[in-house]
Amino acid sequence: MELVIDTLISGFPYFISHFGLALIMLGAGVYIYEKITPYRELELVREGNIAASISLAAAILGLGIPLAACLEGSVSLWDIFIWGWVILIIQLLAFYFANLVIDDLKGRIQRDEIGAAIILFAGKVSIALLNAAAISDNI
Repeated sequence: MELVIDTLISGFPYFISHFGLALIMLGAGVYIYEKITPYRELELVREGNIAASISLAAAILGLGIPLAACLEGSVSLWDIFIWGWVILIIQLLAFYFANLVIDDLKGRIQRDEIGAAIILFAGKVSIALLNAAAISDNI
């Protein structure tokens, strides 16, 4: 039992710093995503827009999945910080690509069109999974 407590005491600062930075990166990524996209998904969600909920959920997962892979393989806070920005940029590019592929994506989300939101969800999460695999292979 003493060994377990010693391990906890020695590993806890590492855990808190890495987990904390990953949470900060996730929060910052969602904030930046919300500010850069052409519609305010959180406002739409508060108004009961299900399509916006699906899209925002995909954005959060899209950042969280590769951040989790980054966190798993990180050896320093710099790993999380630098790769966190790479993750955000890739996920934003995925959104803008989806915006080109799905006609009038902004209007469809604002009109609460579930079909467009599901396609957007699949695209964001698919890119996140590929992003996670690529990152975990590089760390």
